[in-house]
Amino acid sequence: MKRFASVPARRAEWRARWQALPRQGRIAALACAVVLPLALLGVFVFRDALGRWLWPDPRYDALRQRAEVALQAGRLTSTDGGGARELFEAALALQPDQLEARDGLARVALAAAARAEAGAKAGDAARAHAALQLARELQAPKARVDALEARLQTMQAQAVGIDDLLERARAAHDAGHLDDGSDAALPLFQQVLQAQPRNQRALEGREDALEDLLKPADGLLARGDLLRVSELVHRAESFDPGHAALPALHADLARALEARGLRIQSLLARGRVEAAAQACGELRLLEVGSVPGVCAAPLGDALLRAAGTVPADRATRLLALAREAGVDPARVQQAQRHLRQTHRNGSHSAPVAETPHARIRVTALLEQMERARIRGDWLTPPGDSAWDRLREARALAPHDPRVLRASESLLAAARNCNADALRDNNLGRALACLDAWRQLAPSDEGVAEARRRLAQRWIAIGIERLEAGQTLDARRALEQARALDPQAPGLGEFAERVGKAR
Repeated sequence: MKRFASVPARRAEWRARWQALPRQGRIAALACAVVLPLALLGVFVFRDALGRWLWPDPRYDALRQRAEVALQAGRLTSTDGGGARELFEAALALQPDQLEARDGLARVALAAAARAEAGAKAGDAARAHAALQLARELQAPKARVDALEARLQTMQAQAVGIDDLLERARAAHDAGHLDDGSDAALPLFQQVLQAQPRNQRALEGREDALEDLLKPADGLLARGDLLRVSELVHRAESFDPGHAALPALHADLARALEARGLRIQSLLARGRVEAAAQACGELRLLEVGSVPGVCAAPLGDALLRAAGTVPADRATRLLALAREAGVDPARVQQAQRHLRQTHRNGSHSAPVAETPHARIRVTALLEQMERARIRGDWLTPPGDSAWDRLREARALAPHDPRVLRASESLLAAARNCNADALRDNNLGRALACLDAWRQLAPSDEGVAEARRRLAQRWIAIGIERLEAGQTLDARRALEQARALDPQAPGLGEFAERVGKAR
């Protein structure tokens, strides 16, 4: 108890001693109590910087001395790292808090500005430009750098004949020569900008010329001429990749390619592999934009499948198209071997339909064909359509009277179906029946006329949609009409109207 009871007494004793100290002594003691921990904390936090200051890295001094020698010798910069700039920067990387290296870089900047002035005075534009670039990178005084740049531009304009180039470019633009040769507007503006990248007249002239160059793009997109649109975009990008109109054109081209891919996919679904291959072949010529994915593996697989179900001459064409579509050459060669083997076997064997089993099979196929026709499954689903069943029957018994009668009957039904669907304004069904008609009688002259009639019906529907403000539906109608007959009467005018409505 005595020990605990003595605590207040001890506190009172220490308080009395503290108050007995002189005022200056108490202040000094408090200052030491505050400053000493802070000093220790500062030493701990900045120990690396203090260490570099108290014990400098010997490499720093060596680099700085070499940099000073290079600066005195006029070697301001060097690709091998031995220039004053590179050496001062290396020293600064070792000791970022040392001011000598920073001061050295500032002196290199001033020396570069002085060299640029000397080059300009001597008429050495190349030397002056290189020195000016170094001065700008090392942040030489901006006013001095800007004055030097203006002086060099004036020199270069006098040497190159900037005013003459600008006049020739403007005259070429007025004459409609935008990029069709070295004396056209855009190449001439480009020459000016190579000499004076900030020449306002050249920048504005190039902008106006590019706008005129890209002006037909909207109409071409509306007409579906993606190759020419791609070419225009590529030409514009060669002069100014950052032109303001290019992002929107890239987006429009991407949407058009997506729509074209859907159309190619529809062609494949309807068994029109050659038309799909032709459409993909055109898209592969694009200079800008990516070819739809359907033009790769799906097209190649469809071509190989179709090659196994058609006569030899057409199969050869389909395999050539498959090769162009990028199908693995080994697969194409395998398909060719299979076709040759099939042809040899077929040339030495008796007609399959002469066997009882074949006759039963033909009967079943013709019944399935009729049921598919009644359902309206002319070409789809693949393998179960009326056309597929008739094709199998033809392969088994091409001269069987029942097969011949079924072919004639199905052809007549396809024609009637197309006419009825067109009369009822059921254009989707009309197209399916027309495709079946084309498959059954590829050389029938009536097919082309039917395609034109259907295209004109799509044009009429598209005009109605356009007048109702339904631009998207009008554009879809335009795509359908163009796919059916690119030369249909009224298609060009309709495409122009759709293009203006964008």
